[in-house]
Amino acid sequence: MNKTKVAVLFGGRSEEHDISIKSAMELAAGIDTDKYEPYYIGITKSGVWKMCEKPCMEWEKYAENQVVFSPDRNTHGLLIKKNEGYEILSVDVVFPMIHGKFGEDGSIQGLLELSGVPYVGCDIQSSVICMDKALAYIVVKNAGIEVPDFRIIQDNDSPETEDLAYPVFVKPARSGSSFGVNKVCKAEELSMAINEARIYDSKILVEQAVRGSEVGCAILGNGNDLIAGEVDQISLKHGFFKIHQEAQPEKGSENATIRVPADLPAEVRKRIQETAKKIYMALGCRGLARIDLFLREDGHIVLNEVNTMPGFTSYSRYPRMMKAAGFTLSELFDRLIELTLRR
Repeated sequence: MNKTKVAVLFGGRSEEHDISIKSAMELAAGIDTDKYEPYYIGITKSGVWKMCEKPCMEWEKYAENQVVFSPDRNTHGLLIKKNEGYEILSVDVVFPMIHGKFGEDGSIQGLLELSGVPYVGCDIQSSVICMDKALAYIVVKNAGIEVPDFRIIQDNDSPETEDLAYPVFVKPARSGSSFGVNKVCKAEELSMAINEARIYDSKILVEQAVRGSEVGCAILGNGNDLIAGEVDQISLKHGFFKIHQEAQPEKGSENATIRVPADLPAEVRKRIQETAKKIYMALGCRGLARIDLFLREDGHIVLNEVNTMPGFTSYSRYPRMMKAAGFTLSELFDRLIELTLRR
């Protein structure tokens, strides 16, 4: 049987570089090598692409040749630097397991569209929209789904947030894993929070805090043929959810407990799943995405954010929600490859 050649990209230039490596490590541990021939390509923080045997936290020590994707659609794969020339390696599909900037923002997707190689996950347009929380809010609100009240600060503009009641959240509009995010409870704290967010992005979001619980839903599929994972629910001891920034996330979160399935009535979980599907379709997502939501005290469901390439680490929410719905990591990988090649 001919194996499907899969190029797994990981690392990258964003602040989520290490999270991407951990996600790729989980994929590498679960991939069925009887079906697939994987090639692992790490991208350094400075943007150098190198092939390695398997992803690990110190992968650069064991990296082999430099490699790039050919933008020539006739090549349909990788150019591996060998001595004074290049060796061509054709691949059938790419799994861009890269989070955040230059991974979920349409950059990698644009390169892969030029190359003509099918890739797992959202296309250029949906990646761009979902990465920019302000754009995602506008599209989702127009689809009739509630979003937080928010204001946008561009570059060095002064914030016009007088009509927002504290507390508010200050976020980089185009970043992930809660990097640069702060909860602000009084006006005197606003300027410092904006300055921290500007480390990660020149476009800042100031949004009204939503009273209620944080819930999420994993979505798998294309078009109207969608599968929703079990809904999860985050209970906080203090602050806000930022497990990827904790010292030992593999051992659990210091300030949060995640319950899967959520401790909610079946009817409420169903409404969350249907809302997540509606958001997924409104944003044009395909393949997979994790839809993060708020369940307000009055029962209303409000969008928080959409992750078009959610984490696959041992403590990540997406694979846990799909596992609770009956999918092992290997089965999830199979379905994502199948969905990609079917398009």
